Amino acid sequence: MTSPAQSQHLFADVLSRVHAVCAALGGEGVLPAGLDLSRVVVEPPRDATHGDMATNAAMVLAKDAKAKPRELADKIADKLRADPIVERVDVAGPGFINLTLKTSAWFGALRSVLEQGNSYGRSTIGAAEKVNVEYVSANPTGPMHVGHCRGAVFGDALASLLSFAGYDVTKEYYINDAGAQVDVLARSAFLRYREALGETIGEIPEGLYPGDYLVPVGKALASEYGDKLTKQSEAEWLPVVRAKAIFMMMEMIKGDLAALNIRHDVFFSERSLNENGNDRVGATIAELRAKGDVYEGRLPPPKGAPVEDYEDREQTLFRATAFGDDVDRPLKKSDGSYTYFASDIAYHKTKFDRGFLNMVDVWGADHGGYIKRVQAAIKAVTNDKATLDVKIVQLVKLLRNGEPVKMSKRSGDFVTLREVVDEVGSDAARFMMLFRKNDAVLDFDLAKVIEQSKDNAVFYVQYGHARGHSIFKNARETVPSLPEDATERVAFLRGAKIERLSDPVELSLIRQIAIYPRIVEAAAVAHEPHRIAFYLYDLASEFHALWTKGRDMPHLRFIIQNDAEVTIARLALVQGVVSVLASGLAVLGVHAPDEMR
Repeated sequence: MTSPAQSQHLFADVLSRVHAVCAALGGEGVLPAGLDLSRVVVEPPRDATHGDMATNAAMVLAKDAKAKPRELADKIADKLRADPIVERVDVAGPGFINLTLKTSAWFGALRSVLEQGNSYGRSTIGAAEKVNVEYVSANPTGPMHVGHCRGAVFGDALASLLSFAGYDVTKEYYINDAGAQVDVLARSAFLRYREALGETIGEIPEGLYPGDYLVPVGKALASEYGDKLTKQSEAEWLPVVRAKAIFMMMEMIKGDLAALNIRHDVFFSERSLNENGNDRVGATIAELRAKGDVYEGRLPPPKGAPVEDYEDREQTLFRATAFGDDVDRPLKKSDGSYTYFASDIAYHKTKFDRGFLNMVDVWGADHGGYIKRVQAAIKAVTNDKATLDVKIVQLVKLLRNGEPVKMSKRSGDFVTLREVVDEVGSDAARFMMLFRKNDAVLDFDLAKVIEQSKDNAVFYVQYGHARGHSIFKNARETVPSLPEDATERVAFLRGAKIERLSDPVELSLIRQIAIYPRIVEAAAVAHEPHRIAFYLYDLASEFHALWTKGRDMPHLRFIIQNDAEVTIARLALVQGVVSVLASGLAVLGVHAPDEMR
């Protein structure tokens, strides 16, 4: 029987025990030998009253075993009841198996946190597989806006999450530096260049970029070239101005991203696909044509809404319908130049050529209709060896106390990413951009994300970490031997008699800590970093609730003046919370402060 390699944590441990039971049943002839167990999972039950964990083993294996799920579940349950860490096993419904673990198993999970510290939750499920995460990829035509901020944070947190889960991640930015929009940028910059030379340019003509962010570009051009460019034709000055403008825009974008603690590994130029005699787009089309995936033909008129790239003529088409798309797609325009789609195919092929079989693209809300064609193209150019997961990031509604925020003067028509970060800070911007699923519209209230209240998730989570450190500080009166150094403190707390943690609310908090590694793995596999943000808020909420109960019920306080042993045990529990909060916040790229002012 086969099963995937698992990281060492309580849920993985129980899953391995379920696998062992299935293997034993295979040896007895109840299950077929060599059965694939990859679909067997162990997860928290939907209803907490049903136990600690549930497994679908009987449900997914019954067909191969030619048995009724309920009957198979009873046989699996009988063997699980003999397991030393299992307190109770119940079979429910058509064949779900619910497990209740002995308290000692949960204590073991807390000891794992004390042993592993902030590395607790780190996984090996990625098995060092190379993953390319491409995100932001904003046109280099101006500063990034708040919508880019969400995509940037999502992509960066996803890359961090995948790395934490054991993947070999490359963070990539695709520079859209070819096409009409960068020529418009160049013409807009040339206007600012003339302005820098002392010319009165008046109102920015419609169709050009009006923002003040191009003023420094104009000044830089004037400083470097004097009035030389004014004496050249557009054909002469355009490439010079375009290159300078793109360079300065990318430096500005990199600075904006750095304000969010985002740094890419690779910046890939679209222009590099087709310059200096190196036509990678044409080579990719030729390769697809040789396989019969590109042909000359006509497309039927689109049904319903018009298609933006439809032309009623014979043209070069990619046979996208052979790979799951709705219609074949043009690769060349009527003037013979390549379509954006053709460049995208060639670009993604470079990822494959660089060894990436696992690709993730983070796109804006207006690109949803583009997904199927690019996925079809990747199937074609990689012979179905590579996969592309596209994560759509929905719009951000920027508010202040519930009212829409006005546009930025600097950008001309939107609020910039830098303005948001400067106002609320990187931590609030990052966490709150992740505190909602990526494909749901986000209301981002500049006033509420800096409130010090439970309603402000980032404050509540960071306050949980700071509160833990406050408890350590106050505990030294009762436990003078508690080290101040964090590493020494964790080592000291490993000797805690955590069996003294017997109250249901304490055990509930331990269970919440124990689920973190499974949350990490599930979030990584699903490419959903918001799950980490949600989990951290739940953990912090439970921690704060226990602290509050201690005010009303003195026996539940973390520090018991006349019982150092219980105090140390509870400090071990606090350390577990602090370590997991620090770990999860680090995955999201958010600081874990020791104190909050």
